[in-house]
Amino acid sequence: MLQPVRPSSSLFRRKPLDETATDSGLKRVLGPVSLIALGIGAIIGAGLFSLTGIAAGDNAGPAVTLSYIIAAVACGFAGLCYSELASMIPVAGSAYSYAYVTMGELMAWIIGWDLVLEYAVGAATVSVSWSGYVTSLLAGWGIHLPARLTVSPFETIHLAGGGTVHGIANLPAACIIILVSLLLIRGTSESARVNAAIVVIKLAVIAAFIGFGLPWIDTANYHPFIPPNAGTFGHFGFSGVMRAAGTIFFAYIGFDALSTAAQETKNPKRDMPIGIIGSLLICTTAYVCFSFVLTGIVNYTDMANDPAPVATAIDRTHILWLQIAVKLGVICGFTSVLLVLLLGQSRVFFAMSRDGLLPPMFSHTHPRFHTPWLSNLFFMAVTGLLAAFLPIAELGHMTSIGTLLAFVIVCAGVMVLRHQAPDRERKFRLPGGATIPVLGIISCLSVMVSLDGLTWLRLVVWLLIGLAIYFLYGRKRSLLNGRPR
Repeated sequence: MLQPVRPSSSLFRRKPLDETATDSGLKRVLGPVSLIALGIGAIIGAGLFSLTGIAAGDNAGPAVTLSYIIAAVACGFAGLCYSELASMIPVAGSAYSYAYVTMGELMAWIIGWDLVLEYAVGAATVSVSWSGYVTSLLAGWGIHLPARLTVSPFETIHLAGGGTVHGIANLPAACIIILVSLLLIRGTSESARVNAAIVVIKLAVIAAFIGFGLPWIDTANYHPFIPPNAGTFGHFGFSGVMRAAGTIFFAYIGFDALSTAAQETKNPKRDMPIGIIGSLLICTTAYVCFSFVLTGIVNYTDMANDPAPVATAIDRTHILWLQIAVKLGVICGFTSVLLVLLLGQSRVFFAMSRDGLLPPMFSHTHPRFHTPWLSNLFFMAVTGLLAAFLPIAELGHMTSIGTLLAFVIVCAGVMVLRHQAPDRERKFRLPGGATIPVLGIISCLSVMVSLDGLTWLRLVVWLLIGLAIYFLYGRKRSLLNGRPR
């Protein structure tokens, strides 16, 4: 158990770098191939299969392809920063743990609380997309789920005979959250094997969609490539391309979820950078090609309110077996995303609990499975409720701004550690001094600014709630405050 060197009441007390490598009770079972598979499993999901349509229809039109490139550039800078920090601080907790070592406890708490927004709300977003594709697939087989039980109360359903009604709850979305959480409780290695199989299916589906979709592209759908601005910021034009980049930034959160599993990695100093950078490169290539084909098959004006645009696109090919295969693959893909996001969230709370900032229940591991099962159960309940009662667009925006804030702090953390511990061993070291971290901060902040004011308000309210919990509970019980567990 980590013990503090000097008790301190400072809000900026830092965890000593040498005290991060403590026995966690978690099994080291993941290698570089497993990490790349986990990264692909998390990255390729709702951002590609659902949010692409929303971003194209509401913000960027066919230029959503450019939005993916812009997001990838910002994400690449952050990914390189994550790689250096993960090679130096190979522990669970991701950006939370990095901030604790570099910028102190208050900033660590802020980013840890922010990661709840990123992972838990992100998992809810994916589960809503999962529900949409399952509903579409079952409808194709003649099985029609009660419509009001497949959407949130804030969404309306158009009745066949005319008129509209509001949904009650998205029960399929809540059910998949429960199933994946139970799998995670069962064990990390078992979950990784399931994820690896799903990733193979998902990549095959993407290749099939691109290959079979090319002949069905209507080049007229690419004109205008960047639709003229509609008179409001973010609604087409260049501002729309930037806002779309902010919306689909959600699509890139998988690689930072990888760093939460550092204490379950066999050789984290070597394997973490391989997993992060490798999965990011593979997925960015897939995103650009996929979005280009999707907007060529379906006109962007038809995708604004479509929760399953890939299903719509593939239905237009009239290839029955491909329609079924793609929908099944997409569903499998969403399942792997849920697995990695829920794993990441439980590990962040695991790390915060071990530091005394959260109740001990969150760091309690199962005596047989060696997983933080109580943390898994807690987020199963929270995320399941979000999935059942909130629409996907709002969930996606909330997740993106949380992700971007985490990236900004990680980029800053690299520069701080370069000053604090210049001679510390770095298995992976960024070239160019502070250039990449600074570019990462600037690019991520630029995308954050493009998001709407309501999303910013939600972030501020969420962080204020978190600060209240920290000052009422975490600060006094922190191990760095000298309080025993």
